[in-house]
Amino acid sequence: MGPLFLAASKTGLVALEFGARLPGQQTIRQDPQDLRAGGKGVRFEESADAMQAYVRELEEYFAGSRRAFTFGLDLRGTEFQVACWQALVAIPYGETRSYGDIARAVERPQGFRAVGMANNRNPIAIVVPCHRVIASDGTLCGYGGGLDIKRKLLELEGALSGTLAA
Repeated sequence: MGPLFLAASKTGLVALEFGARLPGQQTIRQDPQDLRAGGKGVRFEESADAMQAYVRELEEYFAGSRRAFTFGLDLRGTEFQVACWQALVAIPYGETRSYGDIARAVERPQGFRAVGMANNRNPIAIVVPCHRVIASDGTLCGYGGGLDIKRKLLELEGALSGTLAA
């Protein structure tokens, strides 16, 4: 997966970003190369101790021994974005949903494009599993970390089959 950037508040995980960002991709960091950079009134302090529980659960996930995260989340976005992100968290490990499925889950059945934009702005990759959202025809599409990483995450979870594996 490469390097990951994690940020947490007293409430829970605020961000989990891939070290490499695609052009135009959202970030809470002003300069992705400077982990101490602030922005939007955010002040970062490095603390390995404060991040220990998050790192441990992520390591367990990548080792294949964790299917659900138990730490808190501090979801920051519009009401619609937060609803979409909560719907993503509800997707079981090893399963996928379409953008249309998520739109229906948040009671905006015609809002699949808006769901796509909310996924694009998801600040907590992997834990808020937008990698589990696929196109309505069953193919992989759009992922902030790139389709190769999306495929690897779905392979790790055993969610690739049929069209997805092609």
